[in-house]
Amino acid sequence: MARPDGSLSSNRDPDAGADLVWRSINAIRALSMDAVEQAQSGHPGTPMALAPAGYLLWHRFLNHSPGNPGWPDRDRFVLSCGHASMLLYSLLYLSGYDLTLDDIRNFRQWGSRTPGHPERGHTPGVETTTGPLGQGFGNAVGMAIAERFLADRFNRAGHTIVDHRVWVFASDGDLMEGVASEAASLAGHLRLGKLTVVYDDNHITIDGDTALTFSEDVPRRFEAYGWHVLKVADGNDLGTISQAFETARSESSRPTLIVLRTVIADPAPTKRNSADAHGAPLGAEEVRRTKEIMGWPVEPKFHVPDDTLAHWRLTVRRGDELESAWTRRFEGYAAAYPDLAAEFRHWLSGALPEGWDRQVPEPGAGALATRQASGQALQSIAAAVPNLVGGSADLGGSTGTTLKQGGTFGPNTSGRTFHWGVREHGMAACLNGIAAHGGLRAFGSTFLVFSDYMKPAIRLAAIMRLPVIYIGTHDSIGLGEDGPTHQPVEHLAMLRAIPNLVTLRPADAAETVEAWKVAMERRDGPTMLVLTRQKLPALERLSGSATEGVRRGAYVVLQESGGAPEAIIIATGSEVTVAVAAGRRLQSEGVSTRVVSMPSWELFAAQPESYRDSVLPPSVRTRVAVEAAGPMGWSRWTTDEGAVVGMQGFGASAPGERLYQEFKLTPEHVAETVRQLRSRSSARQKESKPR
Repeated sequence: MARPDGSLSSNRDPDAGADLVWRSINAIRALSMDAVEQAQSGHPGTPMALAPAGYLLWHRFLNHSPGNPGWPDRDRFVLSCGHASMLLYSLLYLSGYDLTLDDIRNFRQWGSRTPGHPERGHTPGVETTTGPLGQGFGNAVGMAIAERFLADRFNRAGHTIVDHRVWVFASDGDLMEGVASEAASLAGHLRLGKLTVVYDDNHITIDGDTALTFSEDVPRRFEAYGWHVLKVADGNDLGTISQAFETARSESSRPTLIVLRTVIADPAPTKRNSADAHGAPLGAEEVRRTKEIMGWPVEPKFHVPDDTLAHWRLTVRRGDELESAWTRRFEGYAAAYPDLAAEFRHWLSGALPEGWDRQVPEPGAGALATRQASGQALQSIAAAVPNLVGGSADLGGSTGTTLKQGGTFGPNTSGRTFHWGVREHGMAACLNGIAAHGGLRAFGSTFLVFSDYMKPAIRLAAIMRLPVIYIGTHDSIGLGEDGPTHQPVEHLAMLRAIPNLVTLRPADAAETVEAWKVAMERRDGPTMLVLTRQKLPALERLSGSATEGVRRGAYVVLQESGGAPEAIIIATGSEVTVAVAAGRRLQSEGVSTRVVSMPSWELFAAQPESYRDSVLPPSVRTRVAVEAAGPMGWSRWTTDEGAVVGMQGFGASAPGERLYQEFKLTPEHVAETVRQLRSRSSARQKESKPR
């Protein structure tokens, strides 16, 4: 066993002698120290502490193929403690992924492939974007869910094509975050036996020793969740770590937590076991002394001995052999089950089945809540898209998201409907993992107000460009009696502020159907469907305009009565009906008024300027926006001469109809607002005329 100074362990890796093994481990430490020191930014301590476990996992236990990071049956590795990114970058470079020493040298620099925290799609071999603690843990649970679903769907006796594990490195901070608790509870309940989390129990966070804030018995907590818990007392004990990995790999009925006691920044002479090594460079002198302790050349920086790199690169050959063996298995599977093999390939491609939207019913003429219209559309789409999976955070009946076919995903079943429980944050993080894994399209639902709990994961889905679909119902004061705690007023502004998230708030059943089609066809980012509790009448519109209009984000639902509009009313969702009534009232008074439904700001903003100007002519400055939400952001569309009829504060507890009256979200008030704007505009024009 290794001593705390990093000297050689008596345990022997069967692939090499102890000297070469420890040089391979110390290569991770040296690269991590040098990269952080050169950048003068980063976290060197955790990569140094986890280097032995990282070496063993990536060199011996992780089934991966550096030559093909997208091999479908690879094990997934998640660095939930994303601040330790130099551990992952070192492992990727040393293992033979398409990452160079120059990439390591450019750690945290502009344009580099080694950003401060791992980013999916940016660095080859990075499975998910981590950094916000606990999110990677939740993603990993989603990946394990996806693996089991696909395995149960496609594997056949004698033909196993889906059989991989999810490995996670997590920190004290990850386990402090509530999202990890939600996801861990769910993973234990679902008995996800192919999930292994290595808990880096180093007792250090940025502020100091974890004893400041964290004194719970983590192993007993996870045992209570239903996890299999193993303990390794020394993070340098290669033999015991290997045994723990073997034991975890043989566990099939429970997720495994390996509690690995490490010393941060080991073997640094003065900063090991110190918070100073958590979020700052060690300093040139400390790096020099640490390299001397390891027997590593102080210069040149970023040095990896030839024999050490050659030993690491054996991973490439091992990966090629693993992938080739799988390819042969898949060829045999395809010969025995050609239809299933074709379906498997299609699911992994992310493409939708041909004609998937043909059976979506056309909405009727009656009034219908958009959550109900959404539920009807979802059932039809799910019937045509068998890899569409999802559910709700304990609100399936309210959000209309319990699928009628495919069964339930539970401890002993792999159905298509997920019951996430009251775990909105965990649900959203798991959805990201399902999407990142590949093969499935994932959706999740709750009341819109609880998107507060989901926001961090939604943001990460947008960064990763994952096509997750979120359904937020009970979208305004229109939900009524539950009152201000459940009535979202600021949430639309929050969601619209997230880059690469498309938010759709349909005005009736027809727009809702089209919104679902847009969401399903979107491949490069998440979509939020914002839906009503209350029934809405079907809008009268030009033939086919809902289809075209929703896809383009905004369109005219009430044409002006004169040759050119004198005023424009813009609305979303349930308020489009209010806007149309106001527009007709104004038209009856001789005011040429146009009404625009704008279900998606993002889709409209992406349209050519010519289309935007055709819907909102720049010359028409009298514009009123109507939305039962806070007004933030609406000036982009109303101009500085316009106005917003919306919520200036929180809602109240009362029937929805009464609330719309009390908060002046009425056709009468909207029409009066237009009149006032026209009056002020007329006064300004008179003042601007020369005397």
